[in-house]
Amino acid sequence: MKILNWLLVIVGICGLIGVRVLEDRIFYDPFLEYFHEATKNSQFPDFEWGKLMVSHLFRFILNLLFSCLIIQCLFQKREWTVQGALLITIIFVITFPIYLYCVNDGFNIGYLFSFYMRRFVIQPLALLLIVPMFYYRKQIAGKGN
Repeated sequence: MKILNWLLVIVGICGLIGVRVLEDRIFYDPFLEYFHEATKNSQFPDFEWGKLMVSHLFRFILNLLFSCLIIQCLFQKREWTVQGALLITIIFVITFPIYLYCVNDGFNIGYLFSFYMRRFVIQPLALLLIVPMFYYRKQIAGKGN
C-alpha cells in the first residue's frame, strides 16, 4: 500500500508539473508573455475578462485536485486533505480578486505586487506550506502517543 501512495504522490507532482509545462497550450492567459518579457516599455495586452477568469478557475481546480491527491497520499487522513483544500481555497479566494483588481488597474498598482498576486493565483504555492505544516503536525501527534 505504501508503494501505491508514493506512486500517487508522484502522479500528483507530475500533474502539477504538467499544468505548469502546458500552461501556454491549455489555459487562456495573455499575461504569460507579458510577465515573461515585461520591461518598463511593455504593452499591456488586450484580453477577454470572461475567458481569463474561467481559465484561472480551471487552473485552480486542476492544481487543487493534484494538491489534494498529494496531501491525501502523504498523510492518509481525509480530514487533513479537506483542511488542506480549504486552506488552498481560502488563499485563492483572497488573492484572485486582488489579482483581478491589478489586471483592471493595468498593473499600475505595482508590477512586482501584481506579478506575485498572479503567482498565488496560478501556482499551488500554498502546498509548499501545507505539506511541512502537516508533517510537523504528524510528528507532534506521534510524540503524544
